[in-house]
Formats: sequence, C-alpha cells, structure tokens
Amino acid sequence: MKDIEGQLNLFAEPDLEQEYRELVKTLNYHCERYYNDDEPEISDLEYDTMNQRLKQIEKEHPEMITEDSPSRRVGWKALKGVTVKHNVPMLSLQDVFSREEVDAFVDDLRETLGEDTEFLVETKIDGLSMALRYENGDLTLAVTRGDGITEGEDVTMNAKVIKDVVKKMPHPVEYIEIRGEVYMTRAAFERVNNEAEEQGAKVFANPRNCAAGTLRQQDTRITKHRDLSLFIFNVQEVRGTEFKTHTDGYEFLRSNGVKVIDLYYKCKTKDEVWEAIQKIGEARGDLPYDIDGAVVKLNNIKDREKLGATIKFPRWAIAYKYPPEEKETKLLSVEVNTGRTGRVTPVAVFEPVSLCGTMVSRATLHNQNFIDEMDIGIGDTLVVFKSGEIIPKVKCVVKEKRPADWERYVIPDSCPVCGHKLSREKDAADLKCVNPACPGTVVNRILNFVSRDSMNIKGFGYEYVKALVENGYLKDISDIFTLGSVRDELVEKGLIGKEKNTDKLLASIETAKNETPADKVLSGLGIPNVGKATAKELMRYFGSVDKIMEASVEELVKVGDIGEISAAGIREFFDDDETRALMERLKACGVKFEGENVNIGSKLQGLSFCITGTLPTLSRNEAADLIERNGGKVVSSVSSRTDYLVEGEAAGSKAVKARTLGIKIINEEELLAMTENEGSKDE
Repeated sequence: MKDIEGQLNLFAEPDLEQEYRELVKTLNYHCERYYNDDEPEISDLEYDTMNQRLKQIEKEHPEMITEDSPSRRVGWKALKGVTVKHNVPMLSLQDVFSREEVDAFVDDLRETLGEDTEFLVETKIDGLSMALRYENGDLTLAVTRGDGITEGEDVTMNAKVIKDVVKKMPHPVEYIEIRGEVYMTRAAFERVNNEAEEQGAKVFANPRNCAAGTLRQQDTRITKHRDLSLFIFNVQEVRGTEFKTHTDGYEFLRSNGVKVIDLYYKCKTKDEVWEAIQKIGEARGDLPYDIDGAVVKLNNIKDREKLGATIKFPRWAIAYKYPPEEKETKLLSVEVNTGRTGRVTPVAVFEPVSLCGTMVSRATLHNQNFIDEMDIGIGDTLVVFKSGEIIPKVKCVVKEKRPADWERYVIPDSCPVCGHKLSREKDAADLKCVNPACPGTVVNRILNFVSRDSMNIKGFGYEYVKALVENGYLKDISDIFTLGSVRDELVEKGLIGKEKNTDKLLASIETAKNETPADKVLSGLGIPNVGKATAKELMRYFGSVDKIMEASVEELVKVGDIGEISAAGIREFFDDDETRALMERLKACGVKFEGENVNIGSKLQGLSFCITGTLPTLSRNEAADLIERNGGKVVSSVSSRTDYLVEGEAAGSKAVKARTLGIKIINEEELLAMTENEGSKDE
C-alpha cells in the first residue's frame, strides 16, 4: 500500500470519484490488517483522518456510496475458521473527536427522550470484542465480532481458559448473552514479549495485537499462559429476567462473579458528561491496561430500544477518541549505539514521562541529519509522543525554553563501543563503524545469526549473547559451535544458567548446526541486501556457499533480482580476508555449505508468487517448495512486481492488496496445473 503521507495526499486530487474509490480501497486494506491480521500498519489517528474524509464525501455525495465502503461495515469479514451466526449484531460505535460532537449527541438525546435522560460514561478498552452465551448458567459459546452483523469466529475453548470468564453462573437465568473486551494488561504483555525475546521469537507490537492473536491460538495452553483478561460492557440479550437499566445488568453480572467495566460515571448534563470524559482521560496513565477512548451511552434499556441502530452503529452510544498524548521533557543526554551492520544510532535520553500509560525516557534521533533539522542540543525541552500509541518519538523542540549555554549536538566521530573511527558512505545519512571486531556489532551479528530466520537456535537471547561476548567466549559467529568444549566453565560461571539450561542451549546449537540448510546459513551472515529470498536464489543458482564466495559480479547479476550494487556488495563481503577466515572456521565446525540436490524445472522461471491463506492439500512450505523447484520465486508480500497470488481459505490483506493492484489470483489447483509435477527431488 501507499505510505500514509501518500494516502492523506489523496484528499488533494481534483477527481472526487477517484479520490473516493482510492479511500475505499485504502481503508478496506487497513481494516483487513486491523481486524483479521491483528497487524495494523498505521495509527488510529491516521486511519480516523482518512475515515472522516470518506464520511464527508459520502454525506455530500450519497450517490457515490458503494457496497464495499467501510462505512457500511461493522468490523470485517469473519475469519474462515469455525464460524457462528450472531443472535444479536455486535455493532461498533460512532467515533467523535471534539466536545462539540459530544455536546450535540447529549443535546439530541435529551431533546428526544427528556431532560431526565441518564448517561453512562465509561472506559473503552483497547482489545478484541467477544460475546459469551450462557444457557441456564452454563457457558455454551464464545464468539468474536467477525463481520459484526452475521457471523463471528468460535473461540469457546480459548475463552474457557481466560481467568475472568465465568464458566457457570451461580444465579442463572434461562439465557443470557453478554459482550465484553478481551485485553492484556501491560504487565502480562511485557512478560510475554520478554519471553519471546529470550527465545528469539517475534515480539508483539502492542497489547491489543497480542490479545487478538492469543484468543485465536490453536493451543489453549498458550492462551492460558499469556494471561488474558476480560471486561464485560453490555448485556446483548436476556431471557428469564429483565433489566430496566444498563447498570441493573451490571449488578446482576457482578452477583454472578462476572467482571464488568469498573470505571464509569452516571451523568445527566452535557457538562457532567464532558467532565467524566476528562476524568477518564486523566486516569489513563494510572490504569494497568490500555484504553482507546471513552464511551458515552444511555443507561435506560427501553430508551435504547426506541432509538435503535443504523446499519453500523447504535444510535444510543458514541465513542470519544482522545487526541494523541504529548508531553514536554528535558533532554538529559544522547546515547549512541552500534548495531549489527555497524550503523551508529543516536538515542535521546530524557527525563521520564508517562505516555499512554507507560513511562518512557528514550527515543531515537535517527542520524545527524535528523538532529540538525530538528536543531537538538543537550538541555533542550523536547515534545515527545507515541506513534500509534506504541513507539516514543520526538516531535519538536521548544526553543523558547532553550538554556543559555546551548550547543547543537554532534555525534562523536569514533565508535562508542570500540573507539574505531566512524565512516560515512557517499550520499548516506548514517555513520558506521567498519571495525569487524567491534563488540557492539559482534553481539548484534550473533543475534542475527541465531535468530529464527537463520540458524533458529532456540533460547539464545540477548542477555546470554552479551554475557558470552563480554566474557570472551564469543568473538564471532563461529565461536557458537565451540561452546561445547567449555561447557563446564559455562556451568561454573552461570553465564547461561545452571547445568540443565546450559545443556539445553548446547543441544539446540548442535541441532541447528546439523539441520539448518545452507541458504539460511547464508542469510544469517549479514551480507548487505541478502535476506531469506535472495539467499535461496543464490543457493539455487550456485548450489553451494563456496561457489558463491568465488562468483564474480558478472555471475552474481545473473541471479534473480540481484543488481550491480547488490552484486558488488556480495563480492566485497567475501573479498574481506577476515570474512574468508570466518567462513573457513564455520565450515570446519560442520555448518552446512552445500545446497540440497534438487532438479530445478523452468515452467515458472522468472515468475514471482505470493501465498496467502490455507490451501486444500499443500502447506505453505510445500507450495513454496513446489514453486521454487519449478524455477519460480516466492515473495513474502504483495507488490506491483508480484506475478501471481496463490489464494487459499482465510486469505487476508494480501488478497485485498492483490485485487487492488490487479495481480492475477490463482488457487492450488491452478498452481498444480502450471507445474504439472515438474521439478521433483532426486531420489
């Protein structure tokens, strides 16, 4: 998709119909990323800005409205797992962003229903919506929002291991369906990500993504371990009793041990409503979980029934969205770090401030160009915020508060780790340490080599690598495979835990050495512009790491998408004497340098494929292997250069993007027909 700046520039295009069509496509793509993939690419503010523009066009030109407009949907299509029909729609709420909009909502309802109308203002939990159905007190079903109207995904087994989900109500009624938000506390989220980092696994971007992914886990043990939480915020349907007000429903649920929203205010006037919104906003930082707004809703159930709902929203409730939180803070120092490639990154260290519920004290300053453009110096007052309520960033400098002895910060010309003089490539903004023995680059190079995408050595996290480097046991990646010879020393010093933990890690290293294919070894070396896909292409073309090491630039450019710059970078990497010595050590340790003996067909030569969803008979790895054995290339994401998208069940955002770009979409049967069993392995 286009970057967000490009998306917002759509508003300036003169062709209104074209602008509208582009907005629909763009918003649908981001809906898919948010609701089904749990991997949003833009912040809520950026999405809301585009969505407001869409609504403006639709209001002024209703004749333009199309069936696929996101304004006509509640959530998104249900994932193609086990789906369940909704008895009551799980509608979303109309978002508002100003006091004027809140006042108008309250005034309209008071005018319609009377001055004694009572409102509730409560926290809007940032999580995943789920409905629970109970029959005679027994939990019989848990279902996600899905499309919000017709169906959602059955998540009953996972719901039953969430600590806040009551399995049996002690004071039952004939039938009740309740709706709540599954979320993750910040403490639980931090623990899950810490464990992931230690295991070299992918970390989650935020608690909501983690909660959503966890609720859809196939292994309920993982769901239970991750410690999800639940707040109930509505009674959807009830038989066997009746509630006059929303708070009556809350009291009934509390009597049955159900955890309901615990921060809410009863209000009658618009001033009281706004004051409650402000109170919740001020309390955000003290809550142990994230909220993404405040909900204003009617308390009286009969009044709700009178007002009803639109195709998407109930008319009796709105969601106020708080503006992005910004704080002023003082820049105390700049910390300079050296990464895997030698790139030196300055990091602002400032007085700790609370943003979106967490204390932050650091943010990247990118490079000297950024520092110069922002005009940043030690002692400056910075305005900081969280991008997408996740990543701390520096917005600007408050120059009026600048100290008298101020000087613009300049990154030192020597590496902060090894002291080697830094260099700057022509036309590049980044400074780099080119010392191959620099401990800063060594730690990060080793972490890259042991990661899941390369050697996949489980349990080899940052703290262990750092300790082994600092104590002289790891000087480069080849030393990983000699740790077994100093096993007793490691146990005695406790550098990677006690005896059991040390033996477990050493066994993982041995397994990785024997089982990791040569293309993954190659991708973990840190060669410029050589990732997983390029490493596979190189191994397929040359057959061994040794041959790649000897290949000329002219030979390298014959491989796939490798251009002259990448080819020159590969050649330069292997021309280095220290690199060649390292490769000899790796080979002597028994790391695989030879590719598998595979006959490559040519039916898909020059074509690139992306795979999405669940295929009928092939796993994704099997489909990728089939494509590659027939000369094709498998890419991880859809772009204008992708030739085919292989689509299975539960296809997500890739299918949306492929249709937007006009890329040909095929199924498994069509893929098999294109290959006709060509490109099989030698027996």
